[in-house]
Amino acid sequence: MSGRDPYEVLGVARTASQDDIRKAYRKLAKKYHPDLNPDDKKAEEQFKAVNQANDLLSDTEKRARFDRGEIDASGQERAPHGFGGGGFHGGGAGGGFNEENLNDLFGSMFGGFGGTRGRRSGPRQGADSSYALKVSFQDAVNGTTSRVSLPDGSTLDVKIPPGIEDGQVLRLRGKGNPGIQGGPDGDALITVTVLPDPTYTRDGVDLRETLPVDLKTAVLGGPIMVPTPTGTVRMNVPAGSDSGTVLRLRGKGVQAHGKREAGNLYVTLQVKIGKADAALEAFLRDWTPQA
Repeated sequence: MSGRDPYEVLGVARTASQDDIRKAYRKLAKKYHPDLNPDDKKAEEQFKAVNQANDLLSDTEKRARFDRGEIDASGQERAPHGFGGGGFHGGGAGGGFNEENLNDLFGSMFGGFGGTRGRRSGPRQGADSSYALKVSFQDAVNGTTSRVSLPDGSTLDVKIPPGIEDGQVLRLRGKGNPGIQGGPDGDALITVTVLPDPTYTRDGVDLRETLPVDLKTAVLGGPIMVPTPTGTVRMNVPAGSDSGTVLRLRGKGVQAHGKREAGNLYVTLQVKIGKADAALEAFLRDWTPQA
């Protein structure tokens, strides 16, 4: 069975870029993921179809072979044109083929018709395996190594790069199902879900947080302690700051990875008055704000 057309499964055109394919796959893999659709057989089948389609189209060599008609949607070799399920035509007396004709024609391709008559054999890559992994917001920002439990009871360590996004899929080469007849093992596809954080929001490689500051520090200025994903740091609040003032901490956003530099953390101040004492109340009674 050749399976559904991978372009139709992912809902992309045949001219789609690799980036378009990746985005479509992430969206659908998250939509149909078993963790979000427990006991839903249709969603499970769709999730498998989406993974199979992405496995083929995300590999530029496989995609090119599929587009040329050399392999089908499941990645299996197609029979040469004219030798498919419609039967053989032409050649020989009486308009048919005898076994000698067929052996002469296909001997080099199929190794003759003895034993495995008409079947193509040989090494084939094992099927891919799909897994789900949840990581905390801070682990996604800083990078970490997480462990995935496999159905057979074994575990697989997965390296999470700094800056991984929700719904992103990690491919671990050779960590899927065993190969067939000595072929290479399949890959493990890890769909990552990034859990939200009560303190931070993400904007590309930058992070944002809102931090309360007391009235005295806001008016007179002074140091405050700021929580960041890599630890608490000291930051100076300029005198005369107001609610909504945004301060920047360089390099305290998404951590650097490869050639990409670390992002920044932007802190929005929120002035908290708190309980006013008698002296402050007396001051405010006599204070006339400047126009």
